[in-house]
Amino acid sequence: MNSTLLGYLAVFFGGGIGASLRHGVNRMMLAAPDKFPLSTLVINVLGCLIMGALAGWFVFRGAQTDQTTRLFLTTGILGGFTTFSAFSLDAALLWQRHDLMGFFGYVLGTMVLCLVAVFAGLALTRMLLAH
Repeated sequence: MNSTLLGYLAVFFGGGIGASLRHGVNRMMLAAPDKFPLSTLVINVLGCLIMGALAGWFVFRGAQTDQTTRLFLTTGILGGFTTFSAFSLDAALLWQRHDLMGFFGYVLGTMVLCLVAVFAGLALTRMLLAH
């Protein structure tokens, strides 16, 4: 099988597993207070912990892990579970490369632009559906 196709399939199936895991954590935490998104916080922190552990494993034992497995675990499962883990790894890599301008620009830019985008999407939907 073509390695590109195999990569897409690994991400596809891993993403389904990760999204199902996220849904499971959300369901388990239904008793949490409605005003604070505790399940999202738990998912993001857990996903980041696992992403860090996997990245460390790949650095020290990477020769033993093929690209399809990496895609399945990181882009697939963790990407379906939480994209915050990918954001956090990208930020950590910028920091480790001593690219402080890139690090702060990426972190602040992501937070500000993503919040603005959510509010813009909400406002646009409200404007279009209010009629």
